[in-house]
Amino acid sequence: MRVLIAGIDGYLGWTLAQHLGVRGHEVSGIDNFSRRAWVAEMDSHTAIPIENMATRLNALNEIHGVEVDFHVGDLTSYMFVKRTIERTKPDCIVHFGEQPSAPFSMKSPWHSTFTHNNNLNGTLNLLYAMHEHAPKTHLLKLGTMGEYGTPNIDIPEGFFEIEYRGRKDTLPFPRQAGSWYHQTKVHDTNNIMFACKNWGLNSTDIMQGVVYGTQIDTMTDPRLRTRFDFDEAFGTAINRFCTQAVIGHPLTPYGSGDMKRGFIALRDSMQCLELAINNPPQEGEYRVFNQFDEVYSIYQLAEQVKDAGEKKGLAVEINNIDNPRTEADKHYYNPDSVKLRELGFMPTKQLHEELSIMLDDLLTHRQRIEEKKRVILPKIRWKE
Repeated sequence: MRVLIAGIDGYLGWTLAQHLGVRGHEVSGIDNFSRRAWVAEMDSHTAIPIENMATRLNALNEIHGVEVDFHVGDLTSYMFVKRTIERTKPDCIVHFGEQPSAPFSMKSPWHSTFTHNNNLNGTLNLLYAMHEHAPKTHLLKLGTMGEYGTPNIDIPEGFFEIEYRGRKDTLPFPRQAGSWYHQTKVHDTNNIMFACKNWGLNSTDIMQGVVYGTQIDTMTDPRLRTRFDFDEAFGTAINRFCTQAVIGHPLTPYGSGDMKRGFIALRDSMQCLELAINNPPQEGEYRVFNQFDEVYSIYQLAEQVKDAGEKKGLAVEINNIDNPRTEADKHYYNPDSVKLRELGFMPTKQLHEELSIMLDDLLTHRQRIEEKKRVILPKIRWKE
């Protein structure tokens, strides 16, 4: 299958290119290297060094015999998007090409409007280019479980049946975004749903939980490694906790740490994405998959990292700090995740196993983390 990955230079994009390529898919990619620039703006760098794209592509071809057709460009340019789709003729477009950080979007008015312009306009350009030049192509869009917020009822996969004043209907489950970034994801959802209804496009919206991990099986050479961010904007809680454990800094859950989230290992995320690619929706269908494996509170996550670190001889403490975000400290959280399992998804590793691998990889680069340890603690605050 021909797969075009937008955002191929990123954490997920580069990993997916390898995963699909070694399995015989014909992979092409788009990127303008924004993630590298945004992390540099945070005065940070990836804990695990990554190569430039030319070196990455050469290594992937040399080691695994995979050739990737790479295009440098920006999704906010409609002509670039149109030309790339015409040239690559993809059966599936995997859309990772957005600004993915909630804190980054809350940093200033400029960061908020940039996130909206970048994310919404890029997605609209993809939809229009597909409508005009690739109407049968499957759009696999990366959403986020954060779109749902933390309602006091179970969270279905995208849609639910509701009865009101004696009538029933199946409707999109309400979204309750927690940041300007999450608002752009909600807008994307609405725009894609409309494009499928209006133009007959087909799309899978992946509501993804937090992805963790430093490697998959194809990363047999340092040139094939993917990025691992740990700054306050682009580093997830699990990334920040692991790097704090490695350098001997207390782990810092926000608030009480009772906030719950869904988590999935990087290698299992790749499995889910390939299942979605290999099993596309019908013409005109918009579907939603909730993609996660297990649910933990942030404090439980810190305890898991502490236990994994202590097994490696690290002295790890947990020190809760004030929460810079506006979010419920304690809440009900019971999301569904059935559809990918029905397609065959089977988790491969438990959290404690993956944490052991992550810590081993990060200990190798402890000095790189030490150099930028000042970027881990939060300075961006939702209400300021």
